[in-house]
Amino acid sequence: MKKYNLETGKLGESMARDYLENKGYFILEQNYENKYAEIDIVAKEKDTVVFVEVKTRIGEQFGTPEDGLNKEKMNRLLRNAHAYVAMNVGAIPCGCPYRIDAICIVLDRARQIQRINHYQNITS
Repeated sequence: MKKYNLETGKLGESMARDYLENKGYFILEQNYENKYAEIDIVAKEKDTVVFVEVKTRIGEQFGTPEDGLNKEKMNRLLRNAHAYVAMNVGAIPCGCPYRIDAICIVLDRARQIQRINHYQNITS
């Protein structure tokens, strides 16, 4: 079951990356990891750095992808974004604005997109 979930997650991240690129975002990193956590996608939209959490589900019979965006997850995302900015001072200009977005994807059994929702600035 875990392998199936990992495959679904990776597929969703790939779909989210394509979605963002089609919207004009520039992808800086994907699956950025430190010893505390992972950031699914780090992108740039104009002059704003965007940290993107991707949630993917096959169907919604066991809950929506949005259900995974609880308060604990939001706090972790915010801490990770702060850590990324601090650790990448040379790559991100000082004072550069940043935000945290979520992309929630629901697939059908054939792994085709049923819906994709992009929520901007989810921690404010």
